[in-house]
Amino acid sequence: MTSSESARAIEAVWGIESPRLVAALTRVVRDVGLAEEFAQDAFVSALSQWSSDGIPRNPGAWLMSVAKRRAIDYFRRAQTGEEKMRLVGREMQVDESEETLFRALDEDYIPDDLLRLMFVACHPVLSLEARVALTLRLLGGLSTTEIARAFLTSESTIAQRIVRAKRSLAEAHVPFEIPDAAQRMQRLASVLEVIYLIFNEGYSASSGDDILRPALSEEALRLGRVLAELAPEEAEVHGLVALMELQSSRARARVGPSGEHVLLLEQDRSRWDHLQIRRGLAALARAERLGKPLGPYTLQAAIAASHARARTADETEWARIAALYDALAELYPTAVVKLNRAVAVGMAFGPASGLDLVDALLDEPALKAYHLLPSVRGDMLEKLQRFGEARAEFERAAELAHNARDRELLLARAARCARA
Repeated sequence: MTSSESARAIEAVWGIESPRLVAALTRVVRDVGLAEEFAQDAFVSALSQWSSDGIPRNPGAWLMSVAKRRAIDYFRRAQTGEEKMRLVGREMQVDESEETLFRALDEDYIPDDLLRLMFVACHPVLSLEARVALTLRLLGGLSTTEIARAFLTSESTIAQRIVRAKRSLAEAHVPFEIPDAAQRMQRLASVLEVIYLIFNEGYSASSGDDILRPALSEEALRLGRVLAELAPEEAEVHGLVALMELQSSRARARVGPSGEHVLLLEQDRSRWDHLQIRRGLAALARAERLGKPLGPYTLQAAIAASHARARTADETEWARIAALYDALAELYPTAVVKLNRAVAVGMAFGPASGLDLVDALLDEPALKAYHLLPSVRGDMLEKLQRFGEARAEFERAAELAHNARDRELLLARAARCARA
C-alpha cells in the first residue's frame, strides 16, 4: 500500500470512529472541546504509527487508548483535575488486560454516548449555523476545510463558528446527557432541524455552480439513520429519514448530461433509485405507526412517497398531495410550505387556482428574496399562456437565484416564453 493509499485508509477509519471516540471522551471529561482535542491527538498518532505498522484489528480501541492517555497527561499537568483524572483513570485501568483497558468502547453504552453528543452539538444555546458546523465536525467527522467547501464559505469562518460553539457550550455548562421527557421534544426538534438543513443544502445547493452537493446530503442521511437506531420510538426521526431517502432516490435524475437542472415532472423515472424508495417507504410506514397525529417531517415524507409511487408524471395524485400540504400548512404554516401548497393546488385544480394562492404570498417578508416565488408564479402564468408576464417573472427569479444552474434554467424558461 502506498503512503497516499495508507493515508486515505486511515482517514476513512477516522471518519467512522471519530464520533464514537469524541462521544465517549466527552462523557468522561465533560468538555466537548477537550474531548475533540484528545481525539485529534490520537488521530495524529495513528497517522504516524499506522502508516508503518498498518491499521490495527480494533482501531477504535487503539484510538481510545491513546486519547485517554492524553487526557490523563493533560489533567496531571494541569493539577486541577483530580476528580476528572480519577474518572478517566478508573475507566482506563492501564495495568489490566486489553479487554478491560478498552471497556469504554462497550457497545452497551456507546449508542447512548452518540445520542448525548447529538443533543449537545445541536443544543438550542447555539445558533443554527454553529449547530450545523459543530454537528458536521463532531458527528460527521468532516474537517474544517471540508465543511467550508461544502457551504462555500471560508475556513476561518467555519473555524470561528466551531470554536465559539465549543466555548458557548462550556460557558453554559451544558450537561452531557439525554434530556428528560419534558425537554426531549424541543431538543430533538433542534437535532432534526440541523440534519434537515444539512440535507437540503446538499440536495439543492443554494449557491455555487452545482445543483447537488452529494457529500452533504449523504452525511445528513447517515446521521439520520444513526439517530433512527438510537431513538427507534421517535416517529419524526423515521419521518425525516423517510423524507431524505425518498428525495435522495431522485438525485441522479435531477441532473442532465451537461449538469443542467431537470425538473421533477421531466425526470426519467427509470433513473430513480428504487432501493432507496423501498427504504424510504419502510421508514415512512414506521413513522406512521408511531406518530399520531403525523408530524411535519412525516407529512413531507408522505408527499415525497406520492411522487415515488407514481410510475409516470401523469399518474401523480396531485389532489392527495394538495391535501397533505393542507395538513402540513395547519401544523407548520411557514411561507415556503404555503408556496409549495400553491404548487400542489395548481397541479390538482388548475393553474388559476394555484396563482390565486401565490398572489396571496407576494407580500410575505420571508419570500421577498426567495427566487422560487417568482419562479412558481412564472410557471403558472406560462400555463395560462400569459407569456409576457411569465417571462418577466422568470427573469426576476434568475436575478434572485444564487445557484448558477438555477439561473440557467430560469433564463431558458424566460427565453421560451419570449418565443411563444
